[in-house]
Amino acid sequence: MRIDLHSHSTRSDGKESPTEVFEHAAAAGLDVLALTDHDTTSGWAEAAEAASRLGVGFVPGIEVTTVAKVTTNQRSHNISVHMLAYLPDPKHSALEQILGDSVSTRQTRAMAMVELLAKDFDITWDLVLKQIDEGATIGRPALADALVEIGVVPNRTAAFESILSKNGGYYLPTETVDVFDAISLIREAGGVPVIAHPLGGAKDNLDRGDLPHEHFDRLIAGGLAGFEVYHREVPQVARDWLLSLAKKHDLIVTGSSDYHGVHGKPNRLGEHTTSPEMLNRIIELASGSQAIL
Repeated sequence: MRIDLHSHSTRSDGKESPTEVFEHAAAAGLDVLALTDHDTTSGWAEAAEAASRLGVGFVPGIEVTTVAKVTTNQRSHNISVHMLAYLPDPKHSALEQILGDSVSTRQTRAMAMVELLAKDFDITWDLVLKQIDEGATIGRPALADALVEIGVVPNRTAAFESILSKNGGYYLPTETVDVFDAISLIREAGGVPVIAHPLGGAKDNLDRGDLPHEHFDRLIAGGLAGFEVYHREVPQVARDWLLSLAKKHDLIVTGSSDYHGVHGKPNRLGEHTTSPEMLNRIIELASGSQAIL
């Protein structure tokens, strides 16, 4: 059984509708796919209908934007942490409020970044809005697509590696819910919190990861259920360490593509997968909504 637990549609920063995502999943030979758009559940209904028609299992999810407050070298700073929430109750009032606040904050941040970019490039807010569906959660990918349209960069990847990188001069941090509050809310909503592509910047040294590895014990104590270990952005040294930590605490381990569409990121459906055993653990732990298998 081929199970991919991380994908995006045009309801956030993907390039394909939920229906198209599941059509590609069926063509790729996937048996189960999770739709995990950023801070929204608006694609769930369409995804469920497409999945049923195509004979593909559907796991409803969200990629919740959070921030971790950490201290390194006696300096405190914030690090963006993406938390996958599987099978939460989409009508849980507190979770709905947090997601709504996050979407609003994302838009405010994107508008501020466009103002900075407009000083040096022929980019406008209307051009950015053209890149996404009405009502979709907005983020840096929409800005990247606008830069591609005006010929500044050839593709999204180039934009993220240069102009829109954290060192590119136009980047602004996202002020969002604290990661521990998010984990608690996901649990309260009957969902299963799994951290997305952790330690992505580690390469050959854990200390270079995007989140200090000593912070993980606090996340686990706070209710974190698992790690997305098998992901193209998680280097082998981080995988080995995360697998050891998962075994120590009996946590869930997943593998996913983080698909954004054929013309989105280079990530391809099914390039990393999750075992049936781990999917069953997620389903057994959840009480907010149901997978359609």
